[in-house]
Amino acid sequence: MTEREKLEAGILFSPADPELAAIKRRTHDLNRDFNALYEGETDKRNAILRQILGGMGEGTYFQGPITFHYGVHTHVGKRCFFNFNLTVQDDGPVTIGDDCNFGPNVTIVTPVHPMLPDERKLLRTADGTLRRLCWARPVTIGSDCWFGANVVICPGVTIGDGCVIGAGSVVVKDIPPMSFAAGNPCRVIRTLTEADSMRHRPDILADNEVIE
Repeated sequence: MTEREKLEAGILFSPADPELAAIKRRTHDLNRDFNALYEGETDKRNAILRQILGGMGEGTYFQGPITFHYGVHTHVGKRCFFNFNLTVQDDGPVTIGDDCNFGPNVTIVTPVHPMLPDERKLLRTADGTLRRLCWARPVTIGSDCWFGANVVICPGVTIGDGCVIGAGSVVVKDIPPMSFAAGNPCRVIRTLTEADSMRHRPDILADNEVIE
């Protein structure tokens, strides 16, 4: 297997592999190109995003600055909004549904390293070579989710549709759909229900209306 095939299979791979390093260098350069543009240069920004990402739905917006590691392993749905300083270390697949909102400084991480220090430094490969190896676990985010500022989403996590993740949370385990979850480590606080409707907050709703 090539190192990229190992990465995709979720087993140990060498991040220093020339093919993988070339993908990362290209994406890192494209990150810089995107971040150098003015906010109003929408067409140029979207053209760069299409080069970075594995897929992006209509109406999705990245405030920037952005930092993608591979980029090609990230697929984003329609009408998502990403605030300042998004970081996606997408050694493994990152899948994001439609209509999600991300606050500033959200980080999504997929790579995992050995726990023991000596094994983090070097492991022996099948051909006898000593290399620094890691592996990656996918992150999957459903549709209609909202992430507060400074949320960290760890490797292997699945977050269901309709979730709200509180600011500063570190998500280390799956979160079921329609949950409000927060904390470090992030835990489900309660299920979201009709009681959370803005109908019950007339002081904030003011003269606006909830759509029936």
